[in-house]
Amino acid sequence: MREQDVPQDIGVLEENRVVAYAVDEQGNYCLTTTAGWDPVNEANRIAWEDIKEQLDEVRVKIEAGRASILAYYMTRAQMDRSLLASYSGISSWRVWRHLKPGPFNKISAEDRQKYANLFRISSAQLFQLPAADSLPTETTTDTL
Repeated sequence: MREQDVPQDIGVLEENRVVAYAVDEQGNYCLTTTAGWDPVNEANRIAWEDIKEQLDEVRVKIEAGRASILAYYMTRAQMDRSLLASYSGISSWRVWRHLKPGPFNKISAEDRQKYANLFRISSAQLFQLPAADSLPTETTTDTL
């Protein structure tokens, strides 16, 4: 694709840009930025809708007392137990326990801070289920 033909279809990236390869006027590959491309925007929108459905399912489990709030943040970050353990530095077995409401409510201050740092929230927020999910599912594309 030629540099001047790189699409600039705004989607879930909003004001952000992605780097893409294009061909410049001399026929050489170059890097250029794009606001998005409608097919990619649509794929991202569908993926975020799927994540929203997963969060809704986790929310039901939390409200029923079958999962801890940690499960919400893990799902929101698109992690599984193994990845959460790896990124937090907490053993997989302990993460598994923390996904249960009882053990999660007794979590150590050290582990609480590790999770909070990972999810970029305060340790107090770690114990609060957000009222609403703020996900980039709404796009401003008029096509498709």
